[in-house]
Amino acid sequence: MSKYCVGVDFGTLSARALLVDAHTGEELAFAAKDYTHGVISKDLPHGFALQDPKDYMEALGIIIPQVIKSSGIDPRDISGIGIDFTSCTMLPLDRDKEPLCFDEKYMDEPHAYAKLWKHHASQPEADRINRIAEKRGEVFLSRYGGRISSEWMLPKIWQILNESPDIYNAAHKFIEAGDWIVQKLTGKECRSNCAAGYKALWNKKDGYPSKEFFRALDARLEDLVDEKLSREIYPIGSKAGEINKEASKFTGLAEGTAVAVANLDAHAAFPAVGLTDPGKMLMIMGTSTCHMILAKEESPVPGICGMLEDGIIEGFIGYEAGQPCTGDMLDWYIQNNVPERHIEKEDTYKVLSEKAFSIRPGQSGLLALDWWNGNRSVLNDASLSGVIMGCTLATRPEEIYRALMEAISFGTRLIIDNFEQSSITVDELYATGGLAEKNELLMQICADVTGRRIWVSDSSHSSALGSAIFAAKASGLYDNIVDAVGKMGKKPVKSYIPIPENTKKYNKLYQEYRILHDYFGKGGNEVMKRLKNI
Repeated sequence: MSKYCVGVDFGTLSARALLVDAHTGEELAFAAKDYTHGVISKDLPHGFALQDPKDYMEALGIIIPQVIKSSGIDPRDISGIGIDFTSCTMLPLDRDKEPLCFDEKYMDEPHAYAKLWKHHASQPEADRINRIAEKRGEVFLSRYGGRISSEWMLPKIWQILNESPDIYNAAHKFIEAGDWIVQKLTGKECRSNCAAGYKALWNKKDGYPSKEFFRALDARLEDLVDEKLSREIYPIGSKAGEINKEASKFTGLAEGTAVAVANLDAHAAFPAVGLTDPGKMLMIMGTSTCHMILAKEESPVPGICGMLEDGIIEGFIGYEAGQPCTGDMLDWYIQNNVPERHIEKEDTYKVLSEKAFSIRPGQSGLLALDWWNGNRSVLNDASLSGVIMGCTLATRPEEIYRALMEAISFGTRLIIDNFEQSSITVDELYATGGLAEKNELLMQICADVTGRRIWVSDSSHSSALGSAIFAAKASGLYDNIVDAVGKMGKKPVKSYIPIPENTKKYNKLYQEYRILHDYFGKGGNEVMKRLKNI
């Protein structure tokens, strides 16, 4: 009898469930639910990006029963479920393991809600952490490219302590949202090595930083790990527990169904594209873009988001870099800056792409920096902001649109160059996600800018598929992830080949991008930060 697995991908704006044949990788049913409250930022201080965890549970109770019903599969034939989550999305829990924002006493307190990955209001805390860690010579800094991000667990926790100590004291635990979902399904706290390693400064060999480091930050943080986190960390692909009676009622899954340890969304996508070995970089392209690659050895790489043994595929060092604003930036431009008279058809994206396609590299005279949501790699500075230069009275909307796509591509090339300068070879490029699937112009520009062929996955739901693959491993259907990927992973069927003439022109523009990048990003002119302060 066939066995099936479910992968659930919690993204920035919605949750998606995919039911997969665990023997063939065939995708049998898909369902999605937009979060009722979306991203909560209105009427909040600058840099806040919150979510209501009730949205996660609401989505889970809708999309899993939906894929079961639409597929016609008997729930008893579903061997396992895997969860991935956009990260670091963290939340404070009370002693009953429920988010503090569920308590009427804290419903009006922003710090009681889930802090989404792109919550950047903790940048001051991140800056202080980096200064103190560098002064102390903390070895963990080298694993994170020399700087940790405001998007991660510790800066967000410290911000809560600084701005709302009552919430900090009321919090029995701080937990990644993915780990919390697994806890809701199984009744057990089981923290993922992927989340802990890439977002909370944990390492397989050394564990968390020392108590002395936490005390150097703030005496109140000295016992943070033991009091409000956990030292029990579990590897992705292992079994966290089983669906309990309560979870069975609202998901429709049978009691006893295996639940995999939670994963991060980008990391889950890697095996879904059929990748299990070094030298192949995967770009997961959506609201933001993550760049993932494997290597056999640890090698310090400046400006990366992190490197972790067994963090993506067991037996390898998994490296992560990224751009925090790609699809978000293009969407911002479409929604706010294109005059109605410029659009003759309903599909604005299609119209702009058609117009931008005929523009030759360098023809518009425009150059942009893709920092609308700060910079993740290689500067790792959320206080930076976007730039478009070269505009004249003749500049057209489609020219700006193309310049923004070129900026995304230049940022990707810089990340690739940074890896290769640090002895991490990038032999092949792969892409997955909504942007890779839908935006052909962007993918061609990216191929031209990088001078590399880009293979695009034929799965529209790579992260959810990856979570289903880890669920198959956790449920015992496969002995290891490589075997599971061999049966369930998708081989790319489409590619974009660089146009030599375009690459030659983009090589010149890329040098100008590097100059602009370093001038605004490496201290040549800190006007962006001064403007924010004003």
